[in-house]
Amino acid sequence: QVQMMESGGGLVQVGGSLRLSCKASGLTTDLYTMAWFRQAPGKEREGVSCISSDGDTAEYLSSVKGRFTISRDNAKNTLYLQMDNLKPEDTAMYYCAADMGGYGLEYEYQYWGSGTQVTVSS
Repeated sequence: QVQMMESGGGLVQVGGSLRLSCKASGLTTDLYTMAWFRQAPGKEREGVSCISSDGDTAEYLSSVKGRFTISRDNAKNTLYLQMDNLKPEDTAMYYCAADMGGYGLEYEYQYWGSGTQVTVSS
C-alpha cells in the first residue's frame, strides 16, 4: 500500500522560510516523478514544483521561481520543498504527489499525500 506523508508546514511570518518533507512508503521513489501542489481556500489546486525521478530536471510555478527549491533523496524515499521569502499568497494546503509515467505541473499524478498546512502571516 502506497502512503505519502507530508510534514513541515506551519505558521510563518512574511519573508520567513519553511521546509516541507514528504516521506513515501510502498513505492520505490527513484522510479517516480514527484511533485508539490497547493490549494488555497476557494481556489483551484495548482502545481508548485515537480522533479524528475533522477532529480536532474525540475519545474516551478512562475510565482515561486527563485524562492522555492524542490529536491529529493531517493535513498530516504523523501521529497523536499524549501520555501524562502514566503508571501501571504503562499498560504495554502500543500500536497505531495508521485507518478511513474508522467511529468509536469499539469499532469494528473497517481499517488497523493493528505497535505500539510502553510500559513504566512503579514
